[in-house]
Amino acid sequence: MTTETLVTKLNRKESLTSVPTLSMSEVDMSSERMTKLEENLQRAVALKKTVNRWRNFHIHCMWQMTLDQRRNLYAVLRMKDTMDQELALSNKQLLVVRQAALHELFEKEYQQYQRELNRMGKAFYEERL
Repeated sequence: MTTETLVTKLNRKESLTSVPTLSMSEVDMSSERMTKLEENLQRAVALKKTVNRWRNFHIHCMWQMTLDQRRNLYAVLRMKDTMDQELALSNKQLLVVRQAALHELFEKEYQQYQRELNRMGKAFYEERL
């Protein structure tokens, strides 16, 4: 009879008169069995700790992802605002460049007309003060 059955009978409060005496080999086997049970218990505890760590890690990751999503939303809004400002500034700069190019074109045309009029012996009227 093993230690487990003995414990079971004690829990059931059965009579111990039918329990035979244990020999040394049975005691050795039961101590080996207890050692294995302790090792299994330690493995189970280690596994439970690992599962808890993984669960906590998963919860932390999910929290971080939602936090990143909220941050990304605000980052996108800030980027959109920055892009709008840069677009407005680039439009102003483009307007200045176009005005300068148009002014240069008008100046070239004016000088060309002046040369043509000079060849014909004519000139633009310029008021002198």
